Amino acid sequence: MADLVKLDSVDLVLTVALMAIAIGLSIWENLGIALNLAIATFRTILQLIVLGYVLEFIFAIDNIWAVLSILTIMLTISAIVTRNRISQKIPLLLPIIWVSIFISTSLILVYTNVLIIQPERWYEPRYLIPLGSILIANGMNAATIAAQKLVSSINQFPTEIETHLSLGATPEQAIKKYRQEAVKAAFMPTLNQMMLIGMVTIPTFTSGQLLAGVPTLDAVSYNILVMFMVAVVNLITTIFLTKTLYRQFFNHAMQLVK
Repeated sequence: MADLVKLDSVDLVLTVALMAIAIGLSIWENLGIALNLAIATFRTILQLIVLGYVLEFIFAIDNIWAVLSILTIMLTISAIVTRNRISQKIPLLLPIIWVSIFISTSLILVYTNVLIIQPERWYEPRYLIPLGSILIANGMNAATIAAQKLVSSINQFPTEIETHLSLGATPEQAIKKYRQEAVKAAFMPTLNQMMLIGMVTIPTFTSGQLLAGVPTLDAVSYNILVMFMVAVVNLITTIFLTKTLYRQFFNHAMQLVK
């Protein structure tokens, strides 16, 4: 395996200069995003440096509780971000999102660790943290799309839902079409990515491994694993989320609450 070309301080300065070019171009074109780019650049540097030190510490102590703690923090932040992206305030939305992503991520991580990767210790930070963070991030994006789509559909078609209810349908039956549409809408970006992966661009995960000197076929094998893990996590997350979320729009008398 070839040695990784490490970036020194001069290289990092030149790296930051890339964003200086982007900021300059935005000013030249009068796009009005120069300040946002500058803030984003600063936050990216700060957040990744902090992350680097945190991960270095966790990898060094190699403790199960440290690994689970960092994943729990990532999950909680993702759930909060997802909740904040939903336009409507809904009771119990945050715990519903948190549990949905937790269940899907936990199931797939256990499956992958026990049956596929089989590390010496199931909590091996080298595997659990990167894979867990990828699944949590993708589950967050899928949950955001599914929740927003379902909420929008319920608000847009209350009369149709109430008509189904008046004809004897249960809330689950009345909302089924909109819940399925929400799941499909959330899964569509993943499906499109799977259809085009490796044809239009090299996936980010594979690119990172190639830069680190991982053999090509090993990098591709792990990307196949990650892609399929993401697909299942997104489906489980959105199915569980929509099945739980729609109940918040009905009272105990099975009436739609507007």
